[in-house]
Amino acid sequence: MNTLNNYAYGQWIAGADKGQELFNAITGEAIAVTSSKGLDFANMCHYARTVGGPKLRKMTFQERGLMLKALATHLLSKKEDFYKLSWATGATRIDSWVDIEGGIGNLFSYASLRRQFPNETFCYDGDVARLSKNNTFIGHHICVPKEGVAIHINAFNFPVWGMLEKVAVNWLAGVPAIVKPATVTSFLTEAVVKEIIASNILPEGSLQLICGSANGLLDHVMNQDVVTFTGSASTGKMLKSHPRILAESVHFNMEADSLNCCVLGTDVSTTMPEFDIFIKEVTREITTKAGQKCTAIRRIIVPENMVEDVHIALGKRLAQNIIGDPNVEGVRMGSLAGQAQLKEVKERVEQLSKSQKIIIGDFEKFEVKGADKNKGAFMPPIIFLNEKPFTNTDCHNIEAFGPVSTIMPYKTIDEAIELSKMGKGSLVSSIVTSDAKIARMYTIGAACMHGRILVLNSECAKESTGHGSPMPMLVHGGPGRAGGGEEMGGKRGVFHYLQRTAIQGSPSMITSILNNYQHGAKYLIKDVHPFRQYFEDLEVGETLITKTHTVSEDDIVNFANLSGDKFYAHLDAASLEGTIFKRTVAHGYFILSRAAGLFVDPPKGPVLLNYGIDECRFTKPIYPGMTIGVRFTCKERIENDKPLTAANKEEVKVGIVKWMVDIYDASSDEARAKIGVEGTTGETVGIATILTMVKKRKQD
Repeated sequence: MNTLNNYAYGQWIAGADKGQELFNAITGEAIAVTSSKGLDFANMCHYARTVGGPKLRKMTFQERGLMLKALATHLLSKKEDFYKLSWATGATRIDSWVDIEGGIGNLFSYASLRRQFPNETFCYDGDVARLSKNNTFIGHHICVPKEGVAIHINAFNFPVWGMLEKVAVNWLAGVPAIVKPATVTSFLTEAVVKEIIASNILPEGSLQLICGSANGLLDHVMNQDVVTFTGSASTGKMLKSHPRILAESVHFNMEADSLNCCVLGTDVSTTMPEFDIFIKEVTREITTKAGQKCTAIRRIIVPENMVEDVHIALGKRLAQNIIGDPNVEGVRMGSLAGQAQLKEVKERVEQLSKSQKIIIGDFEKFEVKGADKNKGAFMPPIIFLNEKPFTNTDCHNIEAFGPVSTIMPYKTIDEAIELSKMGKGSLVSSIVTSDAKIARMYTIGAACMHGRILVLNSECAKESTGHGSPMPMLVHGGPGRAGGGEEMGGKRGVFHYLQRTAIQGSPSMITSILNNYQHGAKYLIKDVHPFRQYFEDLEVGETLITKTHTVSEDDIVNFANLSGDKFYAHLDAASLEGTIFKRTVAHGYFILSRAAGLFVDPPKGPVLLNYGIDECRFTKPIYPGMTIGVRFTCKERIENDKPLTAANKEEVKVGIVKWMVDIYDASSDEARAKIGVEGTTGETVGIATILTMVKKRKQD
């Protein structure tokens, strides 16, 4: 029998005793034993903070992201090994795909997210705060990696995804992790961690694993640590109130019980495609992972005149569901994760039966294909009908964590909203409707009690990822009963592992700290034009003070004819009464275009292309006879690991440079006198940030 090992302080360690026996959920056979006895949890935390943490923090966001990409690619090459093991958890191939390749997909997603961060060990957040009248004193926010460890206590249902969706985020942030999977399916988590460690892609100390009990682990947390928990609300509340968590003000994220619901809109009839979509979605959420999903549909909320139709259609669909050994052809639903889980679900079904009736399913009368239903943790889908969901409220309070759900009627969308809220907070709700007014009413009305809302109809059904699929770039979590936590969500998730600190100072000082030019900071004037320099040679703050151009009536008329923009303010002086304009005014886009004519150096050079504008504002009207100039400043340099492919198929290595285009009024004598020197004082009339691809000097 296989003995699972823990990975702690750089070595694989077996528990000091026999520990807990683990079983194949399909056959009931013993497959492994595991124990964590003898592990020094204090040392594990110390090792993460002092060995893994410093190494990760020295890496930039770009380096960490590329590390995630390499790891994802490696694990993907080993996926079939993981699929073979996943079968023993009771999962079908499709179930395992969500767990294994879904988890690896999270690594890829967060690897790509690196492009939204600077090539620094830290990042900045939000916009600058102007704190003084003359812009000599500003504020910003800097975000640095916490100098602690992320402790992840995970559930049994997704032994791979549950780990990878969390560690992808803390690693990108620069924080090491200790992972504690649920023991019952820890054999699959261990297999994945073995591949991660063997790959040598992560710095040592980035990941440690506890396969057995983690009792006592939280005794050693400190204020820079982050603890996440996925599991029952009762266990989560106990952990959240741990004296050490409270004393050290440790960030604690919880994902707990969730009585998710799916609503059928009042506009839907049996002849509409939305009805079939609804039945398919509910069926999938009941049977996928045998209903062992934190996002599974537990409450089926339908118009009262549609209850019978839904009952019949759902019964027909579930009758086609074949339960059994996932390795046998045709099987669509495997088993629960183990006998303990089966026992718990049966107890919950018995509790629910006291206030509502079973209309589909029977624990005694169901068939299992290719396996012994008495040895494996098998059960049939169970569907209840609760005809009085406002008074018989067990369905809003008791979660049977398996293929169990309750149909309940409603009269109006307001009632549907109220029923959805009676779950006291969920991870996800969905509504199937073709009526935009119903969708808006439900979404706005129900949003406060749900972490995510899926609006499903025939327009998006084919490409929809479905009710139960959390996406890496969207938040996963929910209020109230669901734990009140939030994870993933793209950049939002990364910030959970960063310390946000407000910084204040002069624009020049903040520029130096962030390596990101702040408006009003000192300029760096060079003799060479910025477009003559390679990516490596450019410096943040480097500025070109351009020649000037006096705007004429002909400029305005010619641009109007060329662009087709003949808006009255540019051409019709007689129509300006009651406007802010004194006379015909230059087009904003002409001003920006003419600015480009002032700062662009035309001959071929390192600057290869302009590919976008991040922001653009026109702050003061420009009339004929006024003179404009440009302060053209290197705002930010961003590493880019994707080369451009030239027309001759040659790959050209480039970096991305953001430039601040500060267009100023050079009409005054004072402004004219200072043209070409640092400290040009003309008032800003337009400002934009443009993005260019700039060739790197060294082309390997």
